[in-house]
Amino acid sequence: MTAALPAHAAPTADALGCTAAHLHASQDLQAEGMQIYRRRSSDRAMGQVATAASGRGYLVGISLAAGHARRVLQGRGGETYHFGSSAVYIRSFADDYRADICTPFDFVLLELPPALFDRASGGHCGRRVAGLRTSTAVEDPVLAGLGRALLPSLARPQEASPLFLGQMATVIETHLIERHGDGLADAPPIGGLARRHERLAKEMLASRLDGKLSMAEIASACGLSRSHFARAFRASTGQSPTQWLQAQRVDTACALMAQPGRTLAEVAAACGFADQSHFARVFRQLKGMAPNRWRQLR
Repeated sequence: MTAALPAHAAPTADALGCTAAHLHASQDLQAEGMQIYRRRSSDRAMGQVATAASGRGYLVGISLAAGHARRVLQGRGGETYHFGSSAVYIRSFADDYRADICTPFDFVLLELPPALFDRASGGHCGRRVAGLRTSTAVEDPVLAGLGRALLPSLARPQEASPLFLGQMATVIETHLIERHGDGLADAPPIGGLARRHERLAKEMLASRLDGKLSMAEIASACGLSRSHFARAFRASTGQSPTQWLQAQRVDTACALMAQPGRTLAEVAAACGFADQSHFARVFRQLKGMAPNRWRQLR
């Protein structure tokens, strides 16, 4: 028999210090070492969020709705901050953190490990940095847009390929370093891929249409960092790895749809899409029409 918890037991808090019982959305993903969370609460009595100092790196919070307020506590005092719909905060896990949550909230949160800045200090993101400048309730529409672009992957993780998430992590890291980096210095510009590396990358991508191959694996095969590879691939092809792979998927789908007897569900599965609806959405984005309509017109 399981013993009952004592009446004074503390409420369970997650890794970000949020009390689980007060959350109405709690979604988690991982992208090349970056932890991605969505936390939402409509509770006006959320209480206090707290995390003890640690070596976890930085936490970046992206507000998805205007009207949130929190009082960040320091010593015996504190300061209240109000968030707009594109406001962000950046805090270091190296410091103790306590904040009274005064209103409902909806945030995408990014946990950035210290290793990210070790890579960046080698110039792989185009800049050398020691870390990020901490701030609260600062407007950053670009980062807010990137955070919202992660919502479908958080809601439908089965459709999120490691390649896409790795690319998003690279874009977010680059923006954070260029906009919020501490100790910036110019690094040598990054050119395109060597021909053998471009050929190898395309072969690896085409061999895994399901997108289960991560950007880190391809970059490692080319002897490059993930950030360096992503920038060099775009410089060589004019596309991100994800865009290039999506085009290959759709071209392969067109060839399969030209064969009699192939159902759309079979084509979707053969080309690495999560399901037929996922296939239809991507196909319409690239071809401007539904797969059935394309098949009728061919």
